Amino acid sequence: MRPYVEEIEINLLRVGPDGAIAGQPLVRALAAHGVDTVFGTPRTRRLPAYRHLHGFGVRHVSMRREQAAVHAAYGHARVAGRPGVCLLASGTPTLDAMGAVAQAYRDSVPLLLVSCGGGQGISAQAAAMGAVTGHAHRVASVAEIPVAVAQAFAAMTSGRPRPVHIEVPADLSEPLGAAPPVTPIRLAVPAARDEDLDAAADLLSAAERPVIVAGGGTREAGNELRAVAERLGALVVTTAGGKGVIWDDHPLALGAGTHLRTVHDLVEQADAVLVVGSELAPSDLWNGPLPLYGRLVRIDLDPEQIVTGAVPEVAVVAGAAQALRGLFERLDERVGGVPSALDGELDPVDDKERDQIRDEWRRRKRAESRAEGAQWLELVDALAAVLPRDAVVVSGAAASSAYGVLANLPAYHPGAFLYGDATAGFGLPAAVGAKVAAPCAPVVALLDEHGAMSALTELAAAAALALPLPVVVTGGAESQGGDGHPDAVWMSGRPSADLAAAAEAMGCRGRRVTAPEAGAEVMRAFGADRPTLIWVTA
Repeated sequence: MRPYVEEIEINLLRVGPDGAIAGQPLVRALAAHGVDTVFGTPRTRRLPAYRHLHGFGVRHVSMRREQAAVHAAYGHARVAGRPGVCLLASGTPTLDAMGAVAQAYRDSVPLLLVSCGGGQGISAQAAAMGAVTGHAHRVASVAEIPVAVAQAFAAMTSGRPRPVHIEVPADLSEPLGAAPPVTPIRLAVPAARDEDLDAAADLLSAAERPVIVAGGGTREAGNELRAVAERLGALVVTTAGGKGVIWDDHPLALGAGTHLRTVHDLVEQADAVLVVGSELAPSDLWNGPLPLYGRLVRIDLDPEQIVTGAVPEVAVVAGAAQALRGLFERLDERVGGVPSALDGELDPVDDKERDQIRDEWRRRKRAESRAEGAQWLELVDALAAVLPRDAVVVSGAAASSAYGVLANLPAYHPGAFLYGDATAGFGLPAAVGAKVAAPCAPVVALLDEHGAMSALTELAAAAALALPLPVVVTGGAESQGGDGHPDAVWMSGRPSADLAAAAEAMGCRGRRVTAPEAGAEVMRAFGADRPTLIWVTA
């Protein structure tokens, strides 16, 4: 079903009779909802809302392109744990950001895009943006602005997180009037039904070989997920969005990589599978769907999504943390931490044999992951040797990420890996947003050469912020049509520009290193007074 769309249109250009700018109610409403940072590209003087940001304690972070501003707001949202906000001119600049908004929609990231009336209007803009947002509202007066903002935040923070779009017309003609902020709307997360949790616990407690698949919906439920896995003795595999929700050195963790054949085989032999907070989308299962027929339990906040991709025997519609807590309590009553035989048909497996089986699955998964990512293992291992457990790795659409980092670089917390593969320029601006949200956290951007060239201008934005941000760029070409095919079309190869020199020209440090040297260079970059582009060329 298509998301509900009712466009918010706010005129930030109109001056009231007292000389006040109508942008003030917007900024005041944002501040009332806890917004302290917005991202944007203030390339026009006709955006008066900007003059009110400082007065309400809202920091503006200037990016160089509109799409990059939205990606930065995405990274900020993921690390800060609250909606990211982006302020753009309406018209062409807003449409330029559509791909980035679509990334946030697909990844269920709460993000508010406000497009102000400073650009050339496009009549179809509302309809176009409606396709990649989950909620919007149209106002007819300045006084409605704070109401619209409250509704937008309610939409982003209840149910499944989605981006929201606010657009600006140029025809509000009334005086400014009073527009006090509206108290934030607090909506309760749907609670799981007792009968659904009972059915889920009955099915899972009877299993000898349970498996858990955890998606991005478990990012706020890591402790609960781990408790359920330990109670069941279930191996846990995650999607890219769920990477790190259970630390990778936990005895029950298989890490990320739901596309792998080993994971397919593991799920096929399971006698119960619990899928939590995952769409089971092709973006995570690019080698085909998992064999989730039979004894499947799904937990998801979205009642429509819970039957998409695979229909469960038991569906629990609720937030992951609350549902997993309820499930854990019921499992504790039923199995006390020791899985029982399945209807007497199987002999109970003793703990030693069970541990050996788990170790074999981990060995198989590691072997397949490293074989798939062999081209990038030198770099991945160099990073793994130096990155602290609280590191945040931000990566875009690159083979080095999908095949090298995703299933091979360890993660130890739910925000350890931010991955955006919808557009080529995600990694660098999203890393800027993440670093702004957590200035003391060790944040690393990991790009391929194509992604670096796509977002090269954002090095200037990072330099202006004086961020100690390592930007690791991997070499290597990628093609469509097969490397050995005579008609293969190459997406990226050795760039004509010297990336290290380009970084220096934009106020950053530039280094050209081999893969084994990258780890030490990343550590030096953490202590620098500006970003460092680390170009891994051999």
